[in-house]
Amino acid sequence: MPATSPAVEFFLRALRYAYRLPFLLWHVFVHLPVLLVLIAIGDDGRRPIGHAAIRLWARMLLRVFGMRVQGVGTPLPGGTLFVANHISWVDIVALHSQHMMGFIAKSEIRGWPVVGWITSHAETIYLQRGNANSLGDVMAEMSARLRSGRAVAAFPEGGTRDGRELGAFHARIFAAAVEADAPVQPVALCYGEGCEAQPIVAFARGESFMANFFRLLGEPGRPVRVCFLEPILHAEQAGRRGIAQAARERVEAAMAAA
Repeated sequence: MPATSPAVEFFLRALRYAYRLPFLLWHVFVHLPVLLVLIAIGDDGRRPIGHAAIRLWARMLLRVFGMRVQGVGTPLPGGTLFVANHISWVDIVALHSQHMMGFIAKSEIRGWPVVGWITSHAETIYLQRGNANSLGDVMAEMSARLRSGRAVAAFPEGGTRDGRELGAFHARIFAAAVEADAPVQPVALCYGEGCEAQPIVAFARGESFMANFFRLLGEPGRPVRVCFLEPILHAEQAGRRGIAQAARERVEAAMAAA
């Protein structure tokens, strides 16, 4: 695709802001209150109406940013640990657009505008990084949820990356699946045709959440593929290190195939 001049790119970005900002405001101030009401319906942790509303809201938010989400494969039902490559805050929205799952996320996200509000009502388990006691509490909560038949999601790379390469999958996060003998399903997140837009969606060096948010709002439209891969069953037999290696290999292969 031929490169556009800086002047043309500036005009196109301004045009995207002009028609996307009203949709974003409508999505936040009209759709979001309705979503929170639907989430509040029921108190047993299994709220199909609220969960369906979260999936719909997530898909619509991606559309506001010009991202056309496509689900590939089938997410396992019930108590499953979903693990995916981690690029940006968009990853959580993309995964929620396909399936309801409680994320393991850094505690700082709780204070993020809009995103923190949604994640706090979407069964997120917050981790205080660097706090060993917090990690133990998170692992215990993960195991309890998996045993009760509720899905949990984590990013085993331990944080966002620049989108240019896949990081190591830390084995400790898989201990909850081993303890609960729950299946693990790897998920490959691919932005753009052939995953070429990973570095664009990723946080730039020193970029804040709000800076990334508004930068992406002006980006050209692009596809987003959420690929649910072959699950790893009988986690107790594979062991956490074996699961981590197998999960990473499957995500890497899916991204290379794209």
